[in-house]
Amino acid sequence: MCAMPAPGERYLLRRKVLTLMRASFLVYDERGNLAAFCRKKAFRLREDIRIYADMEQRDELMTLRARQIIDFGATYDLALPDGTHLGSFRRKGLKSSFVRDEWLVYDEQDRHIATLRETGSLAFLRKYSDWLLFLVAQRYELRAEGDGRLIASYRQRFNPFIYTLGVRIEGEHDVIDDLFVLAMACLLGTIEGRER
Repeated sequence: MCAMPAPGERYLLRRKVLTLMRASFLVYDERGNLAAFCRKKAFRLREDIRIYADMEQRDELMTLRARQIIDFGATYDLALPDGTHLGSFRRKGLKSSFVRDEWLVYDEQDRHIATLRETGSLAFLRKYSDWLLFLVAQRYELRAEGDGRLIASYRQRFNPFIYTLGVRIEGEHDVIDDLFVLAMACLLGTIEGRER
């Protein structure tokens, strides 16, 4: 079953139904075609997320791996299949746990280049109310470090049964391209989406 992103969205990430530990996602482009397949490797001490060009997992595009087994402010390294380091995503530990979700984005030289923040006035309440967890859709903005320019936005669609996340490309960036934005969506779906 295919899904379509909302008008203006570049991608739609949709959890694959009936998978072990909700660890697989289908990614559709603006025409409703399958653009990528994302899967979290099961039974790993360190989280390991693979992004493929197809559901058969023949053509690997990128990997996201946690640096440590236990890390309150977890860091995930983004790399090409040949091991080339593209950058990393670091969750802000206390802030993401108690206030609203926030991730710092680094380039291959470990320079802070952008920040992804959960937006919306109910984000704080959603953290502390089980019923709001299902009624309030998460929204995120990816903004460039320095000038605060909006690069991408992520919007969870309201669906109590299947996690879906729309991705909109808002602006250009020297380092952050479509694949970088897509990797962040897969990370959000895997890490933040498991709360639902």
